[in-house]
Amino acid sequence: MRAKAFGDILLQNLCFNEVYHLASSKITKKALANALKEVMVEKPFEKISVSDICNKCNRNRKSFYYHFKDKYDLVNWIFDMEFLEEASKKNYDGVWELLTDTCDFFYNNREFYCKALRINGQNSFLDYFRELLLYIIDKTLPDVTGEENISDFQRNFMADAFGITFLRWVLEYPTMPPEEFMEQLRICIKYMAVGYEKLD
Repeated sequence: MRAKAFGDILLQNLCFNEVYHLASSKITKKALANALKEVMVEKPFEKISVSDICNKCNRNRKSFYYHFKDKYDLVNWIFDMEFLEEASKKNYDGVWELLTDTCDFFYNNREFYCKALRINGQNSFLDYFRELLLYIIDKTLPDVTGEENISDFQRNFMADAFGITFLRWVLEYPTMPPEEFMEQLRICIKYMAVGYEKLD
């Protein structure tokens, strides 16, 4: 899946300090992506047709379906390319730095992603983002915790905890700067750690 490939690229930067360079210019894909962004300013996503997108950038439906399965796939591709371009410029020293960059990206592009995160349906961006979170958790949590066997319940708990918190920040606190959000997240994690120690 594309989310796994995307996760591998991020984790290469995180673990091996390798800089990822985008291969070749995707002119048609970028034209369709820009067209979708423009149309999303004019009407709700659920009312946007593939024809609307193609007409905006003078492309045909055959060209669209050659590159994308549907309009949901195009939204996910936009995230892949735009965030990868930012992520590829930096070698990450840890997961927290990666999360910080992710938050900066969403905050700087919040007009588009506030709409993208409200999209429902199969192959929605929210589902795609959660899939990416799960993959990164699978690859990094064992090293962080020192535990080799992470249960399905635990990985889903982590993905839901961060994903829902992240979603609430983007949609309900759009003026909260990323730095404040990350600090609030640190405090919550600290409280949970203290509470866990008291359980023992």
